[in-house]
Amino acid sequence: MTSLTDMATEPLLELRGVTKTYGIGDAQMHALAGINLSINSGEFVAVMGPSGSGKSTCMNILGCLDTPSSGEHWFQGVNVGDLTRNQRALLRRYYLGFVFQGFNLLKRTSALENVELPLIYRGMDASTRRHLAKAALDAVGLASRETHTPGELSGGQQQRVAIARAIVTEPSLLVADEPTGNLDSKCSIEIMELLTSINLNQNITVVMVTHEPDMANYANRIITFKDGLIENDRQPGH
Repeated sequence: MTSLTDMATEPLLELRGVTKTYGIGDAQMHALAGINLSINSGEFVAVMGPSGSGKSTCMNILGCLDTPSSGEHWFQGVNVGDLTRNQRALLRRYYLGFVFQGFNLLKRTSALENVELPLIYRGMDASTRRHLAKAALDAVGLASRETHTPGELSGGQQQRVAIARAIVTEPSLLVADEPTGNLDSKCSIEIMELLTSINLNQNITVVMVTHEPDMANYANRIITFKDGLIENDRQPGH
């Protein structure tokens, strides 16, 4: 087990000289041009930048959904590049949670069953996963909506279900891709307050892509990408 001293000195995740290139020859595109990035456990990091800046590619690598063309990706002291595809899948299953702009809920399935899904992948028994899913829905303020399908929920409520599904496994890292992109201003604020609460009270590290400066200001660190590089790494208000 990692000691508190180790956690204080070793980043949760780290990118060292990471590049990502798509295509070959004249069609080659350099999405990342050599990224060095370190994120500690418990941080809430917002990632910004225009389309094509490399931020989404970086997030995909941090979420173990893609691999670098060169450089190293480390997670909790493990070089992810040394893992097999199956090992990376297990890393995602046991250590990462994901929230997407489009919610990605199963439409004909209740809120409770949607939240149970990652626990089914873990092979957990029905009684235990039902108990944990109920607790996760309660944590996001939806204890009374367990039996509702996505079509019976508002956009904000659907995103809360998606967040409950992401945290039910108690991940080390929550990757959020434009979590307020499909929501109105009121719901966006509610979702950001919820993510902030999860970050602080459950000590889940949050890395969030957003185009909205006011949403980024909820984070305690804002990283801006441009042309495949980190242009700025700052605290809100600086």
